[in-house]
Amino acid sequence: MRNLIKPALEHLKDPRYFQIFYLSLFLSYGIFELGWNANIPGFIAVILVSLLTQMVFSFFLTKNYASWKSALITALGLCLLLKSNQWEILALGGFLAIASKFVFKVKGKHLFNPANFGIIVTILITGEAWISPGQWGSSPVLLYFIGAAALMILFKVGRIDTSLIFLVTLFVLDIIYSQIYLGWEWSVFAHKATNGTLLLYAFFMITDPVTTPNHIKGRVIWSVLLGIISFVLMSQFYIHTAPIWVLFFLAPLTAFMDRKYQFERFQWLNLSVVGRGPIIEKKNQLNNSNTIKLKQEI
Repeated sequence: MRNLIKPALEHLKDPRYFQIFYLSLFLSYGIFELGWNANIPGFIAVILVSLLTQMVFSFFLTKNYASWKSALITALGLCLLLKSNQWEILALGGFLAIASKFVFKVKGKHLFNPANFGIIVTILITGEAWISPGQWGSSPVLLYFIGAAALMILFKVGRIDTSLIFLVTLFVLDIIYSQIYLGWEWSVFAHKATNGTLLLYAFFMITDPVTTPNHIKGRVIWSVLLGIISFVLMSQFYIHTAPIWVLFFLAPLTAFMDRKYQFERFQWLNLSVVGRGPIIEKKNQLNNSNTIKLKQEI
């Protein structure tokens, strides 16, 4: 019995299980409390297509099937953000998101955040999908904000620095413009700051350690730019989903930051192989031939 329990506990050290659990809870809230029942066929399609696409690509390219966890996280993110009246279009989003991990890579690292890629490309090529930032209401988001921030720090799911820098940049600029310059009520800012889509984006999309810059300097610059450009598009052009679009078009900047500020590259490893959680691929920056090669999970 002990031989069975110990490997199971080792697997549970993978922080992605927490992400799956938390995103599933939030999706359940949407279905049972916010009335997303009509979207259930689309949710099922996204999850099944995402997992199937991951398995097919893994079969032909990597032979590593433990990456289903990352695929499921991407699928749940799509369920929470991407909307369409047709389940086939949502399924297309799942396929595009997972396929992008294998097709668009720079030196073995994903160029695009998979969920972000699936959302933007599906919207662009179909014209029948969209993002609905007002779908959440306002009652659960404060607890969501606090819970996500605290638990990510405890479980080390992602890079909390990117979330905080992005939000501080966006909120400070918005306060200066809306409250100080325009003289709007603080309730307007509170409404913006507790938008469920924005918080989901900040705590579960731009914290992906596989698609964010490796070095802290790169992440600071990257996060500040996300905040500034998002603020301009939201306040001057009234594009309320601007952060999601900005992340897509700034994707090449990550590769540039990684080249300019060289640092250890994060990657998920198969726990059945190494018996522990996320590991950094360490490279000797002085001697490129001295590299510790690790089995990467895509």
